[in-house]
Amino acid sequence: MFESVKARRNPVGVEFIKRGLLTEVQVDRVLEYQKDHKDLKFGEIVDILDMCDKKQLLETLAYKMQVTPVMLDGDLDVNPVNYLPRDVIINYKVLPFDLEGNKLKVAFCDPQNATKVREIELLLMNQGYDMEVYLTLYTSIMRQISNIRTVTTSYVDKEEKDITKLIDNIIVTAMQKRASDIHIEPMENKVRVRYRIDGELITVTELPKDRQDIITGRIKSISGMHQEIVYDQDGSITTYDDYSIRVSSQKNVYGEKFVLRLLKKNVDKKNLFELGFFEDKELVEKSFDKRNSVIVVCAPTGEGKTTTLYSVLEYLDRPEINIISIENPVERRLPGINQVEIGNNVTFVSALRTVLRQDPDIILVGEVRDEETAKTVIEAGQTGHLVLTTIHTIDAIEAITRLRKMDVSNYDISATLVTSISQRLVRRLCNKCKRPHKLTEDELKYIDKVTRRTGVKFDLENAELFEPVGCEYCDNIGYYERIGVFEVLCFDEYLKDMISDGKSTIDIRKYALENTEYKPLIVDGINKVLQGHTTIDEIRRKLTI
Repeated sequence: MFESVKARRNPVGVEFIKRGLLTEVQVDRVLEYQKDHKDLKFGEIVDILDMCDKKQLLETLAYKMQVTPVMLDGDLDVNPVNYLPRDVIINYKVLPFDLEGNKLKVAFCDPQNATKVREIELLLMNQGYDMEVYLTLYTSIMRQISNIRTVTTSYVDKEEKDITKLIDNIIVTAMQKRASDIHIEPMENKVRVRYRIDGELITVTELPKDRQDIITGRIKSISGMHQEIVYDQDGSITTYDDYSIRVSSQKNVYGEKFVLRLLKKNVDKKNLFELGFFEDKELVEKSFDKRNSVIVVCAPTGEGKTTTLYSVLEYLDRPEINIISIENPVERRLPGINQVEIGNNVTFVSALRTVLRQDPDIILVGEVRDEETAKTVIEAGQTGHLVLTTIHTIDAIEAITRLRKMDVSNYDISATLVTSISQRLVRRLCNKCKRPHKLTEDELKYIDKVTRRTGVKFDLENAELFEPVGCEYCDNIGYYERIGVFEVLCFDEYLKDMISDGKSTIDIRKYALENTEYKPLIVDGINKVLQGHTTIDEIRRKLTI
């Protein structure tokens, strides 16, 4: 049989062909795949692409490497993170799986990498273990990593001695608790660790001040920061399968503070209505089904603007439409949508100018933050495209003021801006433990005040109100996840004329309240309370009348 040139150049591939496990074409395919994935070995690619029987694959690799094979499909007899940090397990593709006396059995994907094997051996020797090397499959290690047991007692074990395990425990526990951010803050006599869960910062532990330097060193190490630099830095941690972690450091008077933003890669998709948007199909179509225009979502940082835009894109997505997004960073992969990430040499403006040559129908621009981006977005909306973007403002109407301050003309705003949406996220009552609630006199006065300010009367007779209790499911908080509170302003011709004539936002707001379907955020907030989703306390905390 004639072997292709590529196959003949790869001795492992030749062995697979001899055993009848792969064809020459398949071997060539593996080698082509390897060009774009240089960090993966031949056998790992065969494993990932599931090109032959797993057991025979392992036997063949073991024969070539002369290493004892082991299949790791079931539960392990030991917890691997008791011996090696999680990031080391992932980066080195290594897994402790059994212990006999002081002999620790360790499986590698690539036991021929002498440097990595030696480093793992030294790590374990320092803990008093002898290492016995085995070979296993890449997918087996990845599967086991996702099942690794971690410490789950009372958030974080303050007495954890191994700094690598401590930092890993802080991060993994934050993931388990659904935290969006981790704050590690040096203070005068301690290091405070806080999680932001459903928008609220919760102190979870305080660490000894004398451990501050090694905590700082460890975080810098795993996030790719410079150890010797003490001024502001940005980094990232990529060793957790389901998360991309952005790390920011800033020097304060007591040392370096770190904030770790946890971005889940495969977050459960939610449509607009599940996010809390008005269940009004006519309003949704009126708000988003547009052409030659700009739609903005307005809110402060951390209030779910990007998630809303993702849901809008999925609502608008059809096979005949070309959708391109420009983001910093890309927080979630969207099937069927072309996503561009801003980097060192790519700005929103430069990316947008290139995107306009890519024949787009719909463009998502992650954020309008300066004059140049604002004007480019407006130009895109005037040339046959629907542009979705976000602006940091307090409500939907103030988007007009923000664009004016960015030196966008009144004519351009009125000609392109068709929908402005503002939103906030409030904590959603835990469905496992919430209990019926009767409005107090103080709460009734608050709702009456909202009615007098907005002119909206609420149906209190048919309301289903609840209050938080707290249970194991919600960590005894009483709330679980968040729900959006929205206001929508669709610009009619009269509103456009008002903008073009330079009318103030006070006049624009007065007209919108009296002549359009626009209702302030507080109205949807009260309705979410009366529907049993949240509480008056949450609305008071997040919204103003």
